[in-house]
Amino acid sequence: MPHGVTTDPLAIVRRRLREQRLAGAPFERPADVVGYLGAMQAQEYAEAKWSISERTGGLTDTQVEEAFDHGQILRTHVLRPTWHFVTPADIRWLLDLIGPRVHVANGYPYRQLGLDEGVFARSHEALTRELEGGDPRTRRELGVALRLGGVDTEGQRLPYVLMHAELEQLIVSGPRRGKQHTYMLFEQRVPPAPGLTREEALAELTLRFFRSHGPATAKDFSWWSGLTLTDASAGLEAVGEQLEAVEDEGGTPWFAAPDPPPDADTAGALLIPMYDELGVGYRDLRMVLSEQPPRDGMLSRPIVIGGATVGSWKRTLPARQVVVEATLFTSLGRTQTKALDAVVERFGRFLELPASLEIVHA
Repeated sequence: MPHGVTTDPLAIVRRRLREQRLAGAPFERPADVVGYLGAMQAQEYAEAKWSISERTGGLTDTQVEEAFDHGQILRTHVLRPTWHFVTPADIRWLLDLIGPRVHVANGYPYRQLGLDEGVFARSHEALTRELEGGDPRTRRELGVALRLGGVDTEGQRLPYVLMHAELEQLIVSGPRRGKQHTYMLFEQRVPPAPGLTREEALAELTLRFFRSHGPATAKDFSWWSGLTLTDASAGLEAVGEQLEAVEDEGGTPWFAAPDPPPDADTAGALLIPMYDELGVGYRDLRMVLSEQPPRDGMLSRPIVIGGATVGSWKRTLPARQVVVEATLFTSLGRTQTKALDAVVERFGRFLELPASLEIVHA
């Protein structure tokens, strides 16, 4: 297949597999993956670690966890808004660019919850006082500190107060304590980094998105980033000469890197976790189905073979092993079955557990 941008659906997905490094040359470190993508959705933390591993040479869950605990990747609210992994080198300019848009998106819940500038000022003071010693604190512990500081944290007030502090670069993720996430002061966790103007940040994020997610449209970039279509168009205008473009039959331009990774085997199987960038990074084309799935909700965790979605999967962890249950809505040939077996074995190595496959035909 030529490297030029195409609007054929299956060719688009296969090229995205290469651009996102789900096929071809892997990265070595979690920070390399996250920095290349610009930001990586991490709402489901355990599954996001598998997303990282699939773009590396096979890092284990433990190795990705260590990178997170050491602050090599950070987890915060930044795009749309939801949780994302970002790198320490990028977090400042990303929040400078996107944070104001997230505040706008949160305007209604802020008002409904009675969260105004006075509340945020008191909450920031209480959070700073609790964290200034450098010890990470869990969400529950910060809730106690906020209440002692005169801030009501009932219901949804606590998550929005903490999100506001993240967006304002006051707090950020710390190392996990067991299975609990913690927070630390931003300035104690994030090294200094050169600042970018808004125009520079917009151009940088635009280029990162289309180089790592292309072929994609301006609408995809707007959805993924949470920026307006006007901003997306401005970003494309700033970097357009660094991207390839082609119009589909409806006149919509699709953009991608002019020099994609070398052709790689995209015939293998992938267990795509929930909220992986292969699915959530796009608005115009998310998946190519081998057959129509038999019922709603099938594709929260798609199984992709050869660029086509052939079913969904889930995992259970009985007695120190992992069982992958694959619900298929199409028959697999021998080569496809071997590919599915191979990715299940890879998933077991990631979890450092014996792995087995159970196939269910919907």
